Amino acid sequence: MLNNVPVLTTLPATDINRAKEFYEDKLGLTIEEFYEDMMVLDANGVKITVYERPKPTKADHTVMTFEVKDIENEINDLKNKGIVFEDYDMPDLNLKTNKNHVAVMENDKAAWFKDSEGNILCLHETLVK
Repeated sequence: MLNNVPVLTTLPATDINRAKEFYEDKLGLTIEEFYEDMMVLDANGVKITVYERPKPTKADHTVMTFEVKDIENEINDLKNKGIVFEDYDMPDLNLKTNKNHVAVMENDKAAWFKDSEGNILCLHETLVK
């Protein structure tokens, strides 16, 4: 069954070298394999494949989330590396980011940013365990 196998995610990029710089230099992920048109990254044991394609895709939703222990600290670290955070106001989801780009919900906090290719990434902190 699939509950006993590793899971990986696959993301598109229109410029694999730009994506490499973003994920390696800005996010600090380890590149395990790098080819002319794709790379495999390691994020604490989770594999992320990024492949180059000629046209960008348009996902208007979160494609990958990083579970963090201190969202404010992570936001500050990423902002210092040039990451720009998104702000949202979605009344139908009862979700609105504050001035620090964080949406505070009942049991968690979240903040969103885009990678170099326009993919929406999320930081998530669970408040109640």
